[in-house]
Amino acid sequence: MQKLFSILLLTVFLLSGCSAQKEAPIKLVANSWIGYSPLFYAKEKGWLEPLNIEVSTVVSLGESMMTYRTGRFDGLAGTQYEYQKLNDQNQRLVPVLMFDRSNGGDMVMGNRSISQLQETVDTIDVYLEVNSINSMVFHDFIEAHQLEGKTFNYINKDQLKIVTQIKQKDQQAPALITTYVPYNFELSELGFNTLASTKEVTDIVVLDALYVTEKKLKHNLQTFLELKKVINQALLDLQQDPESYYDLVKPYLENMSYQEFQASLGDIEWLTETIPRPLIEKINQVNFPIKDLL
Repeated sequence: MQKLFSILLLTVFLLSGCSAQKEAPIKLVANSWIGYSPLFYAKEKGWLEPLNIEVSTVVSLGESMMTYRTGRFDGLAGTQYEYQKLNDQNQRLVPVLMFDRSNGGDMVMGNRSISQLQETVDTIDVYLEVNSINSMVFHDFIEAHQLEGKTFNYINKDQLKIVTQIKQKDQQAPALITTYVPYNFELSELGFNTLASTKEVTDIVVLDALYVTEKKLKHNLQTFLELKKVINQALLDLQQDPESYYDLVKPYLENMSYQEFQASLGDIEWLTETIPRPLIEKINQVNFPIKDLL
């Protein structure tokens, strides 16, 4: 079935007289997030080659933005935060493919309970990626638990560096980490517990989508329509044979175990086919445009 899909995909472009191979490839960047795994799966299956699409991977959302800003990329996978930040800098990006919404996949972890944090007079170390959705999640967390008056020591690092520092540091002071799948698994092993996540914090909507420039979308509309089919095929394969899917995407997800992978799937809600009406209302509230979604 998968071989047939690949052959059909290639045939469509050959028969349509597509000259994409003569053009510069469409270059996308994405970070290690399970919600982007259909893109990684498609890359490993060879399905992106007939579409003349290249995907580069990075560690963090902040790195995705920095990499995109180099000017050598046509789009990136990210949350609405990265999209809004880049468009504030006149990047003129539009969301074209929705991947998912975080339903527990973004969280705040700590080495103290919430009640202990509320009572402490000590400075609280806060590890997060400042220029990412982490900031929104953390802000919502401290408001929800009346921690606004506490003294925070913000430590701005990408997720991989956060994990490395926690491993090397004897963390005696109270500490909070705003993180996401798959980094939470290793942090849990290091003694940090999830205090809140996007599953419980319903006021914040964390959306993951693919964003490209308006010009690139108009010039390559058919290509992105085919990419949507590829993404949906990847999710169909995930449903039918999750272990084989996992084997292909594991290197992109910090080599999480199969059990962790399965658990993480419960922390996202796929939105590649349809967006539920109640969620559309929330999306509109955060001024996220969906008119250009394919």
